[in-house]
Amino acid sequence: MALAPGLDPAAFALGGKVPLRALAPASIEELAAVVKACNEAGEAVVVFGGGTLQGIGFSPARYDIAISTARLDKVLEYEFRDLTISVECGRSVERLNATLAERGQFVPLDAPSPGLSSVGGLLASGWSGPRRATFGRPRDFVIGSTVVLADGTVAKAGGMVVKNVTGYDMSKLWCGSLGTLAVLARANFKTLPLPETTRVALAALPERTRRRAVEHVAALDVEPSVAIALHGFPEAGGRDGQEGRLFLMFEGSHTLVDRATRDLRSAIGAAGVPETTLLDGTAATSAFARLLDAYGARLGERSLTYRSCGLPGEALSRCDALAHAATRHELHAESLLDILGGDAYVRVSTKLTAEFAAAVERLDASLGTSSPTYTIFNAPEMLRDGLKMWGNEMTSPATQRDIKHRFDPKATFAPGRFAGRANCSEGKRA
Repeated sequence: MALAPGLDPAAFALGGKVPLRALAPASIEELAAVVKACNEAGEAVVVFGGGTLQGIGFSPARYDIAISTARLDKVLEYEFRDLTISVECGRSVERLNATLAERGQFVPLDAPSPGLSSVGGLLASGWSGPRRATFGRPRDFVIGSTVVLADGTVAKAGGMVVKNVTGYDMSKLWCGSLGTLAVLARANFKTLPLPETTRVALAALPERTRRRAVEHVAALDVEPSVAIALHGFPEAGGRDGQEGRLFLMFEGSHTLVDRATRDLRSAIGAAGVPETTLLDGTAATSAFARLLDAYGARLGERSLTYRSCGLPGEALSRCDALAHAATRHELHAESLLDILGGDAYVRVSTKLTAEFAAAVERLDASLGTSSPTYTIFNAPEMLRDGLKMWGNEMTSPATQRDIKHRFDPKATFAPGRFAGRANCSEGKRA
């Protein structure tokens, strides 16, 4: 098995571990051969797409081979009249969107850094995105898949029609598995027609308006497809007021979007927000792209991002509780709150990198007794294994270990990525 030309193993380092080799198969058959050889040799493998969401979970306990899917980037089938498409999973989200846009279609994957983010990596990460409440999660658009199992078997599920599954939909199993069960090689999606128009509304929040504005947005008759309350995260654009700012996006017909805009201005005006800036067309889509990039943005080695999931009605309280805890430990806190989906992201940081590790370790320890559980979405590589990446406790750890052992008995794929890292080298836990 030859080293793929131009791939430096150091570019695929995780948690201070550098793989021995970095390989880039050019076909699904070649990928299967590579995986089978690694499994038989007892080598631990980590699969890389664009690397944009590799900061989720622990770094691998063992790491011998990096497999890049960059060369697996072809469109395999596109039945645009049936609103379905099939692509190899190394294709970037940006290129998938461009292909679909030529036919006036899209899939709401909402990837940070879509030019780098791969389709397979996005699905494997379990990413949801800010349009989840409107359209559903990326996994909800998967109607078929091809994966390579640890022994080199190429397994297929689903197909190219929307209603094609009886029993358990195996394609959903790989979504959120972080590459610990199989390598996603091909994904089939159902697609949607592009909306007629897209409009973004930005509004700075004066003092004592945030809670009322969030409540009024949640009660709008015409729901926005994206509704985010931010404080900080300058990468996302917009100007903060004393209590941050709102980012809302409406998609649909011109008539519907115009009505929604009038309702929004009235609703947040009643909450005490005096001014709303509107962006249409390219300016709106560019603003949305900046928002998506902000999710994964880190301030070098002096920041990390916590994520809390739960009911939308409780999201503001969860977000504020985590931000206040960070402040008590002398950390600067910025927040990104999904009003409709209920996810809260809080980025904590310090001015000096040398002060960050000790401060965040104190914060992380204090969260050990808190409820609800906060997980870490993005952390500096050298800190990942010393923090509670998955929060206080993992749900159903025995079930997850059993599933891992059945699909990957030698712990070939990313051993140690999830909780329960003991005995990873024996394939008993992952």
